[in-house]
Amino acid sequence: MNTEEPTENTRKPVTDPRHGDGIHREVHTFVMRSGHFTENERRNYAELHDSWCIPLGDEPLDFATIFGNQNPVVIEIGFGMGHATAIIAAEHPDINYIGIEVHKPGVGRLLGEIRDRSLTNLRIIEYDAMEVLKKMIPDESVSAFHIFFADPWPKKRHHKRRLVQRPRTDMMTQKLTQGGYLYFVTDWLPYAEFGMEQLCATPGLTNRYEGYAPHQEWRPETRFEQKGIDANRVISELMFEKV
Repeated sequence: MNTEEPTENTRKPVTDPRHGDGIHREVHTFVMRSGHFTENERRNYAELHDSWCIPLGDEPLDFATIFGNQNPVVIEIGFGMGHATAIIAAEHPDINYIGIEVHKPGVGRLLGEIRDRSLTNLRIIEYDAMEVLKKMIPDESVSAFHIFFADPWPKKRHHKRRLVQRPRTDMMTQKLTQGGYLYFVTDWLPYAEFGMEQLCATPGLTNRYEGYAPHQEWRPETRFEQKGIDANRVISELMFEKV
């Protein structure tokens, strides 16, 4: 989780039909921060990027060709440093995983995990997740979305940047297979409450549990999660499925 003040996004504005004031601006759920690129992460990024990263394109992906099998595909949006992502992929070799992240040090770190763990069921796309979903992910092709400790954008004026809200959740639902699920975990209670409201209002989704979900034992603890626990924040889990 990151609660730093965002910097101004300099990407070219594009039309957003949600605005009715004549001002059309692209609203991102992230802000590019340089971060600290360790020597290992930099080397991994340079040496392994072309082997395990999928380039941005305008055509829908063929998962069977990418992974060489017909196994279910799970997409994680914003994997951070990728530690939990690698563990989940290693423990579930019969599921294919795509991690989407814009933070280069995290990409470099996860590339090293893919190599060190000999993971054949994990790929990375380094780009804005919403653009990736629009351009590259076929409808009704994804078995699950994992969103772990996304930036909560706590200030009210930044709530429009939150990932878990409509119409972004509408698009994720469109990409899910029947019975597929969206699994959202946060240590920011106002974001959990906001996410619950937005997911309940998303057509085609239903809460798998009555209220918040119990902890899923297969999900490893992340660094951000431990920070939240250390700060005495409540860890909230939400799991909605497509019906």
